[in-house]
Amino acid sequence: MKKTIFITGASSGFGKATVQLFHQKGWNVIATMRSPEKEPELAALPGVLVTKLDVTDNDSITQAVQTGIQTFGRIDVLVNNAGFGTLGALEAAPEPVIRQQFDVNFFGLIEVTRAVLPGMRAQQAGTIINVSSVGGRVTFPFSTLYHATKFAVEGLTESLQYELNPLGIRLKLVEPGGYKTDFAGRSMSYYGVGSLTDYQPPFDQFLGKLEQWPMSENLGEVAEAIYAAATDNSDKLRYPVGQDAVALLEARQQTDDITFKKMLISQTGI
Repeated sequence: MKKTIFITGASSGFGKATVQLFHQKGWNVIATMRSPEKEPELAALPGVLVTKLDVTDNDSITQAVQTGIQTFGRIDVLVNNAGFGTLGALEAAPEPVIRQQFDVNFFGLIEVTRAVLPGMRAQQAGTIINVSSVGGRVTFPFSTLYHATKFAVEGLTESLQYELNPLGIRLKLVEPGGYKTDFAGRSMSYYGVGSLTDYQPPFDQFLGKLEQWPMSENLGEVAEAIYAAATDNSDKLRYPVGQDAVALLEARQQTDDITFKKMLISQTGI
């Protein structure tokens, strides 16, 4: 029987690459996004259901899960991929930006997971893959809100495995490094430093370094990592992806806090 995967944030970037890969591998795919009418390419693929889902709208989550199960019978794998980043000084962050960052990256992930779990419990099988980031284990300047959400996703996922493994449900974390996606464009909220000029020089220096940061164009690497997480039938929890992610995580494991902080300061220019 063909397996079915449910993917959030499937209109671009890692989500779209993952839809295309699983379709090529012969899976049924439920590709969810806020504006499905803007994605005719995926909708034309056989075995791919493109449907509306806004992770901040519980009714749309419920409807998308129900539609997916009605179409394909079950959901075997959930990929929580929807997310965005914010950039600026914490003190300058507008309240709506703070709440939206957590609503999308963390609370939305929880609600989608909760909507899918009854079916997985009933079938006593399933895999939940949360797309975190190297930024869920190491941090960069002026990205406090984003890192807070990704650290939260890491902790939630690591803890949740103890609840769900006995029910036949596996938990996975995919941790990409730097890739050329919409994340730094329409999926990034730059609120900057506002009128707090004390932060301006280091913020400008960091932005200059960020523009030079090497970004991979091979989004297929992340899709392949998600496929491996979905199919390797192992209890492996974390899947770092990208040379920069692997190097950063190795450096973090091998150095103390002060040494690692000095290294990041030298690399980020603040």
